[in-house]
Amino acid sequence: ALGEITTTRVSARKSGEPVFSHVREVTHIDVSPKQILSLSTALIPFLEHDDNTRASMGTNMQRQAVPLVKPHSPYVGTGVEGLTARASGHALLADEEGEVTYADSNEISVVYKSGRKEIYGLQSFVRSNQGTCFNMRPRVRRGEKVRRGDSLADGASVQSGELALGQNLLVAYMSWQGYNFEDAIIISDRVAREGLYDSIHIESYTTDVRDTKLGAETVTRDIPNVGETKLKDLDIDGIVRIGATVHEGDILVGKITPKGETELTPEERLLQAIFGDKAKDVKDSSLRLPGGAGGKVVDVHIFDRAEGDELSTGVIKQIKVFVAQTRKVQVGDKMAGRHGNKGVISRIVPQEDMPFLEDGTPVDVILNPLGVTSRMNIGQILETHLGWACEKLGVKMATPALDGIPTKLIGDFLEQAGLPRDGKVQLFDGNTGEPFAHRTTVGQVYMLKLLHLVEDKIHARSVGPYSLVTQQPLGGKAQHGGQRFGEMEVWALEAYGAAHTLQEMLTIKSDDVIGRSKAYEAIVKDEPIRRPSIPESFNVLVKELQALGLKVDLLKFKDEVEADERVTVESDEVETIELASRVTAEEEAEEIVPTEDQISELSEVGMESAEEVVAGIEEGAEVEASGVTAKEEMADAASEKSMESA
Repeated sequence: ALGEITTTRVSARKSGEPVFSHVREVTHIDVSPKQILSLSTALIPFLEHDDNTRASMGTNMQRQAVPLVKPHSPYVGTGVEGLTARASGHALLADEEGEVTYADSNEISVVYKSGRKEIYGLQSFVRSNQGTCFNMRPRVRRGEKVRRGDSLADGASVQSGELALGQNLLVAYMSWQGYNFEDAIIISDRVAREGLYDSIHIESYTTDVRDTKLGAETVTRDIPNVGETKLKDLDIDGIVRIGATVHEGDILVGKITPKGETELTPEERLLQAIFGDKAKDVKDSSLRLPGGAGGKVVDVHIFDRAEGDELSTGVIKQIKVFVAQTRKVQVGDKMAGRHGNKGVISRIVPQEDMPFLEDGTPVDVILNPLGVTSRMNIGQILETHLGWACEKLGVKMATPALDGIPTKLIGDFLEQAGLPRDGKVQLFDGNTGEPFAHRTTVGQVYMLKLLHLVEDKIHARSVGPYSLVTQQPLGGKAQHGGQRFGEMEVWALEAYGAAHTLQEMLTIKSDDVIGRSKAYEAIVKDEPIRRPSIPESFNVLVKELQALGLKVDLLKFKDEVEADERVTVESDEVETIELASRVTAEEEAEEIVPTEDQISELSEVGMESAEEVVAGIEEGAEVEASGVTAKEEMADAASEKSMESA
């Protein structure tokens, strides 16, 4: 009968475990194969052909996709793109049947059949928590009829009412001069030139106006020791105007803080006494754009306690400045497909140098075929083939997750589009025009640009701030810090025997305070760099041991000191070396017992009795600062005795 299961034994789930059971034992049937998947996973076509770890990566990376200025929905989808866009809250939907009376980039007016008129405001340049930009674009025109549920405007990552996280690109799976080694991605400059992956990023910069003990801070354009060129974009209140283009170090909010007499230098106090200039009683505490930032000011928010805004204790006013920046795709940016096939752009190649098809069409992206075999995400290959057929046929296809199109049908679609059934074509070298040795898999792949952008991560330091305790450079880009050279990196240099590099890393490039300043001075004066001195971390260790009640001293033995003195005299350097020679009470109390060698040595110079030998050793142990050795003293004593006996 209609609606009944024809087989007697079926695969089912019992307590979450897969089992084979009789059809009469089945109580519930899944509505859809994809109902066990999350929404993000259900967006992956040919999911059933991907390894679970790569499917998990694809799920997570779709959440990291950057909203693009000109997004496109995929040729190969799963059928839930429209549902996702409508449920996202970023698409504007019609409440009921009606007609559009007005539409522009700021608002859309609709008169519904019931007679109700609705005006919808469109969001523009709204900053997300990730610093990306949400912007709404109208989809309807004046006079257009709409029905309930129709999309009136597309939001971020939405195109024509469908989720659009990236772009459809023509991809070839081949190696190319080693530039796509280890998951690196090669893209054509057409992708960057046409702005396919352009995205807008908005950063907010905040400053608080506080009430200090010396008086309230003031937001003003009148900032001491700042030229007029730096103030050109500030309004009369000292706040940057909307629309101004700002660069690193530019003033966003001019602010001055009262300065106490104690903070004035003697020179400043003298000048005040002579000229009576009290205007210098303030210091510049303006909000400036940090290093590496820049863009266009798109919004300014002012919160004032006097107008009833809730602010922290001691804060009179808070000013937020929003700066937007358009970022093109560049070398170092992270890109990915929907199957966990991620990589970093290694080179942007001129379009004319990219491999091209028989009809002269250059490919947009070159991916490494070795990135497919071991990862076992074959879904990307099936997407490549079906995507190319879709592009040639001018259609979009939905292949639901876990219920996809059979692979035989993909071959049929390729033939229908006039393409080889196996999806492989002859490519030609863009540099020489010669055909490559083997046919190559080519097709349309949907690729995303991820939030891990090189512009946010690239960082360099020559000199900068140091930690107060350890005197080592700070860490992290925000602190303008250095690169951490850890324990394992030290092992690596030790393994290579790179002694000089290792010594520099642990001294003058880190916490040898005297050595690093002397090294800098030597480089400036074009002189050889001196030997490093003791790093500050050793002093920290000594202090920590002293805190535990341990007496720790750094000692130098006499022969080392003499060697050091010889070195310093040869190099015309005068160094003061402190000698710490201490004898403990236990050592003083110890009875001196002469060795057989000492007895035989001293007996040669006429000391016969053991008492005389001990006396000679004791006398030799008391070394004068004149540098006379114990042996010479004893020899003198013996010669005197022999003369007396004579």
